[in-house]
Amino acid sequence: MRILRAADRKASPWKNGGGVTWEVAASPAGAPLDDFEWRVSLAEVASPGPFSRFPGIDRILTVIRGQGLSLAVEGLGATALGASSAPYAFPGDIAATAALSDGPIRDLNVMTRRGRWAAQVRRMSGPVAPKLTAETVILVALTPLDVGDAHLSPEDAILFEGAVPPPIGEGAFVLVELHRA
Repeated sequence: MRILRAADRKASPWKNGGGVTWEVAASPAGAPLDDFEWRVSLAEVASPGPFSRFPGIDRILTVIRGQGLSLAVEGLGATALGASSAPYAFPGDIAATAALSDGPIRDLNVMTRRGRWAAQVRRMSGPVAPKLTAETVILVALTPLDVGDAHLSPEDAILFEGAVPPPIGEGAFVLVELHRA
């Protein structure tokens, strides 16, 4: 179990230069944007525009803060996403454009290399003792949250690799389960 504090993350520009992202975790650690197996990050979407394209990557986007956005994905139409919407999966190698509902949003973005990794992303609330089968699990706190003896602030995360997570206290979080394909 490794705690990943939001305060320790460094901002970096989006691949297309249109915004800012903060990497929560990636495999392999420190991999560049064109060579990761999986990547979990937070992003600030402050203006409408296109999403970066990632050939061979599947994406799952979860709005965690703000009034929401409409995400138009080529061939799939537009989908309204807000801070209580289910995570939304789409191919990262086709055109996608966001229009903001009312001001900036923050999202959790999970990207996996197609054919090698797959992800399941769920919004959850505690208290709970989740039963997990994935070899890699990332929990991202949306509210203050106690996980075993660890106290998380919003956007702090915990990476579990092959470990059984301790009981999770009262609060909201996003759970990312990563499986080899």
